[in-house]
Amino acid sequence: MRNRRDARAAATGSIVSLSEKRARMKPVTVKSALIDAVYFSQEDGRLRVCLNNGEERMFEGVAEAHVIAMVTSESPGKYYMQNVRTRFKRIAA
Repeated sequence: MRNRRDARAAATGSIVSLSEKRARMKPVTVKSALIDAVYFSQEDGRLRVCLNNGEERMFEGVAEAHVIAMVTSESPGKYYMQNVRTRFKRIAA
């Protein structure tokens, strides 16, 4: 595992930790009974959704338009369930 990571770092020039990726994510204001907080990175299209039950979900390849649509919809939680959770690849949070 470490050799693979070192090879990847040599190819890209650096190792970027999960905490560094999270640091680049910007908070997005949302009012929802299901969602506590939303963080989005325009750089890589990663979306982190923090649910009110304490769970976190991370997705990749999310367009900014989907994030805006979710947080401005009448029901952000419903939009998340119908359009984000089922459409985008979930990655480890």
